[in-house]
Amino acid sequence: MSATAVHSLWTTAADPISKIDAPKIEYGQLAPTLIIVGAAIVGILVEAFVPRKSRYYVQMFVSVVAIAAAFAAVVALAADGYGTTKAHIAAMGAIAVDGPALFLQGTILLAALVGLFTFAERRLDPETHGNRVDSFAAQAASVPGSESEKAAVKAGFTTTEVFPLLLFAVAGMLIFPAANDLLTLFVALEVFSLPLYLLCALARRKRMMSQEAAVKYFLLGAFASAFTLFGIALLYGYAGSMSYATIAQVVDGTVQDVNPALAGTMGNDALLLVGAALLVMGLLFKVGAVPFHMWTPDVYQGAPTPVTGFMAAATKVAAFGALLRVLYVVLPGLRWDWRPVMWAVAIITMLGGAIVAITQTDIKRLLAYSSIAHAGFILAGVIATTPDGVSSVLFYLAAYSFVTIGAFAVVTLVRDAGGEATHLSKWAGLGRRSPLVAAVFAVFLLAFAGIPLTSGFAGKFAVFKAAAEGGAAPLVVVGVISSAIAAFFYIRVIVLMFFSEPRPEGPTVAVPSPLTMTAIGVGVAVTLVLGVAPQYFLDLAGQAGVFVR
Repeated sequence: MSATAVHSLWTTAADPISKIDAPKIEYGQLAPTLIIVGAAIVGILVEAFVPRKSRYYVQMFVSVVAIAAAFAAVVALAADGYGTTKAHIAAMGAIAVDGPALFLQGTILLAALVGLFTFAERRLDPETHGNRVDSFAAQAASVPGSESEKAAVKAGFTTTEVFPLLLFAVAGMLIFPAANDLLTLFVALEVFSLPLYLLCALARRKRMMSQEAAVKYFLLGAFASAFTLFGIALLYGYAGSMSYATIAQVVDGTVQDVNPALAGTMGNDALLLVGAALLVMGLLFKVGAVPFHMWTPDVYQGAPTPVTGFMAAATKVAAFGALLRVLYVVLPGLRWDWRPVMWAVAIITMLGGAIVAITQTDIKRLLAYSSIAHAGFILAGVIATTPDGVSSVLFYLAAYSFVTIGAFAVVTLVRDAGGEATHLSKWAGLGRRSPLVAAVFAVFLLAFAGIPLTSGFAGKFAVFKAAAEGGAAPLVVVGVISSAIAAFFYIRVIVLMFFSEPRPEGPTVAVPSPLTMTAIGVGVAVTLVLGVAPQYFLDLAGQAGVFVR
């Protein structure tokens, strides 16, 4: 670089500071996230100042009010046209307020509300020392099996910190699919991942297994975050900007004013390809796509079941939202490069999840592999690269999240002396012991399998139709084959429940409080409504399917 070029760079950098403008933040349009963050901070203060006896009720109240208020804010923004005509980039270019963002935020908030009810459930375990207990450790800091843990259980302690942790995770998830620059994307990723690592370690029963799950999740998640960050660094080096729109312009070659210092790197496709690959890899890890799925079964099995349900639903929604935005807004110019790779990922994810699920003997691991297969089905919609592809993915995510939380809520009910009875052999004959619970679980399994008149069928049909119209017909064939494989193990569980003899020493079905009943009821209602009359919701997803650039 010549001395003059250096000199010109130096003088522009040393301009008087008066030019820095005050940031312009549209607080009204960021209200859903701000409400949740505010409530999470209130939750921390509640832990510090409210007496232990009252904390559970105060936290519950704060969390429910906050999530309901945030959802009302999302609906108000959508009604005001921010999903369609007024869609724009808010917060100095950091956050997109558009149809996909609002749709996904609404879905995440509703899933969080239903998940919150399962977190707060306190009637499933028998009372210990006259105190009702929930699914979480009495005192998270005490070593499993130690004297301090026994003392905490005897004193009737409960970990009410799970409520603010849930809210922080939700706050990160709300920003993740709406992020419009790479730095915001990364911060949101960390904000929702760290609370989840903690929540996974807090099981009351089987604490060692729970802590093992959390450590695995944390280590693999840290690796995935590092890959994401390295990808962001390379993309920044390529385009000289963190903003999605600017990177997209540099990729397309439509960028207007090129800084002479960056002109050299902008032609360097290696930076672009490696950076994009690493960034997308981090997102595929969060989605649970093969070959980045290794954490899923262990974490789903070890984490407290309410956390598994919430994580399986909400994390998928947030991660697919971010993946869609990165591929459709930042990298549309690279479509010919990323589509073949995504084809391969979708195919091995669909087949891998479905085939390995057949061998599982634990109900939570089975649902984990099933969620991997579903990630493959959703990727088929992502690959379509059409407006229908976006809206079908949005619809599938909304349908899938409620079925998932409902299914894991049912798993919390089936118990024996050691807590939840998750081994499949113990579910034999459940349909004769408690026909209602078995029937509800069967509805969820049929929805996962994509049987007509359930939300799973409507979602799969929408995604496969979009993929076929987007020129990915062979992918649809693979999807239908893996759906057939997956139907085998779902129906096997239904046969086990209804057509096997119940064991005399088999588990009992606990009678839950209205909280879990609500969670399961909402799951069944959404499954049937989206299955029988999906058109309104498909239209809603269609209207919300356009990204603002």
